[in-house]
Amino acid sequence: MSTKIPRSKENDYTPEMIAERQTFLEDKAGTTLHHTKGFTFDPESMAGNCEQLFGVAQVPIGVAGPLVVNGEHAQGDFYVPMATIEGTLVASYNRGMRVIRESGGVTTTVMGEAMQRAPVFMFKNARDARDFGNWVRDNFAAIKAQAESTTSVGKLLEIEQYPVHNMVYTRFDYSTGDAAGQNMTGGATFVACEWIRANYPKLRTYGLSGGMDTEKKTSFVNSLKGRGRKVTAEITIPRQVLSDVLRTTPEHLRNSTGVNTLAAFLTGASNNAAHPANGLAALFMATGQDMANIGEANQCSVYSYVNTAGDLYYSVTLPALIMATYGGGTGLATQRECLELMGCYGKGKAYKLLEIAAGLVVAGELSLVSATKTDKETGTNEWVDAHEKLGRNR
Repeated sequence: MSTKIPRSKENDYTPEMIAERQTFLEDKAGTTLHHTKGFTFDPESMAGNCEQLFGVAQVPIGVAGPLVVNGEHAQGDFYVPMATIEGTLVASYNRGMRVIRESGGVTTTVMGEAMQRAPVFMFKNARDARDFGNWVRDNFAAIKAQAESTTSVGKLLEIEQYPVHNMVYTRFDYSTGDAAGQNMTGGATFVACEWIRANYPKLRTYGLSGGMDTEKKTSFVNSLKGRGRKVTAEITIPRQVLSDVLRTTPEHLRNSTGVNTLAAFLTGASNNAAHPANGLAALFMATGQDMANIGEANQCSVYSYVNTAGDLYYSVTLPALIMATYGGGTGLATQRECLELMGCYGKGKAYKLLEIAAGLVVAGELSLVSATKTDKETGTNEWVDAHEKLGRNR
């Protein structure tokens, strides 16, 4: 029997082709597919999202909320869908959202935007590389015109330069509208680089991606310069709310920030937070984001202090939050419904979704950091007890 997966060059998304692949897999594995076969959307809608489709992975989706957001784009109460298989996760974020509600909401701000493609340009020697950097600055307008000729949405904002040896590493920074923009920036930068090749004779060669964009990886350059969008979520929490809901104090949480910051320094971690990836991954999965972008989005910084009134100021900045409300996986049936639950599907909604995501991270941080402490009188630990009660799928 052939080992080649059945595929049609004409139309690979017909029910007949999908059924042929399902039968092929059942024969090869000696098993019967039941659950992966079942889905309600038109398989033709998968074109451009998944090749050699044979079924779906059903992931549980819980809801937490309401999350009260005082943003410039997201304003009001939001019920947040979270796709996860980790018991306690939704409950923990739900508790953090209660803290936010009783504190008047979380304030969110989109601080900057820059999606990159990062070509590297190679020369005979360092002097040629240096001169090229000057030429790029002098010809930015022409390069920008070439890049933007490929897209009606993307705008080239800046070309960062990092010369080393006989090379110039660059980062072409774009705004990308409601799309995440990785493919958009790739095509735009390729056209710009080909124009550079034709107009700068001393260029030996170039690589379209030299790695300086650190795509789908954490990096210090993204912590400083940003990738996608940089978003801050901040809140001042009254002492009494911390006591009533989280059974902790401003001083304890401020000290936890210091302890986690020291640990991040000692271990070389890219953030001093507890678990931003948990909430972001659950939201990414539910809303059709590129899951690999958690590699960048996870990195963040936490800052807190106890103010003169004895309350806690708490802030999280996510410098590389990459999310979309249009294109990619956002138009798929399940993912679109989840976006619509928050009023975040379609054009003009990306910043709104980003602000909700940042507020979600704050809720998760407050809840988990408070739960990890051990009560000296009872000898109990909320984090352990919660996982024993909700997270042990026996």
